[in-house]
Amino acid sequence: MFVAAAIVSGLLAVTLVNSARMKLTRDQPVVDVMTRVKFPLDKLWLLAVAELAGAVGLVVGLFWWPIGVAAAAGVVLYFVGAVIYHLRAHDMTLAPAAVLVLVSIAALVLRAASV
Repeated sequence: MFVAAAIVSGLLAVTLVNSARMKLTRDQPVVDVMTRVKFPLDKLWLLAVAELAGAVGLVVGLFWWPIGVAAAAGVVLYFVGAVIYHLRAHDMTLAPAAVLVLVSIAALVLRAASV
């Protein structure tokens, strides 16, 4: 069970770091989506910080399970918020966020089950 938790957490952490990088560098696709959902572009760095914190927590959590469980729960909430934000703006490009909700739930369940 721990190996599965490590793989899912590791892949999710890499995804979070890449997403944070795109937000910090204001990649055009990210700016387009954030504009469409009416998220303030001057606050993108806050999302990036949350993603980086989640990534660090997932990795550290492989060595100390309470951090891993807390980080995975936080990442679930982050992506649930993203889905809500897309739905509120009637933006139907919410598939990436919805998939990441599921991956985050998997990371949470696997990490909690591997204690």
